[in-house]
Amino acid sequence: MDSTDELKTKQIQIELDEKVGTGEYSNLVIVTHSPAEFILDFTQVMPGMPKARVRARIIMAPLHVKTFAMALSENIRKYEARFGDIQVSKDEWAREFGIKLPPGTVPD
Repeated sequence: MDSTDELKTKQIQIELDEKVGTGEYSNLVIVTHSPAEFILDFTQVMPGMPKARVRARIIMAPLHVKTFAMALSENIRKYEARFGDIQVSKDEWAREFGIKLPPGTVPD
């Protein structure tokens, strides 16, 4: 069997324990990076609250972040094809959370 056939037949068994399976709600992700890694801090911002708590921190290698971004883009494309465009507005963030987003964070 050549390496292409091996890649097609290998499967990874992924376990999802009960605690992780319940999930964490996040409505804001802070992304930072160094030359070696990307850090994604998933936070939950509550209207009128001055603090947001990091619910989960995910640290990924650049290659894995790139493939994650590609998978996310593909899934957003499929979602919008089925349910319509996801509207993103700076005004909505400012009104709902009192947050001024940095330039380039969301489209105008």
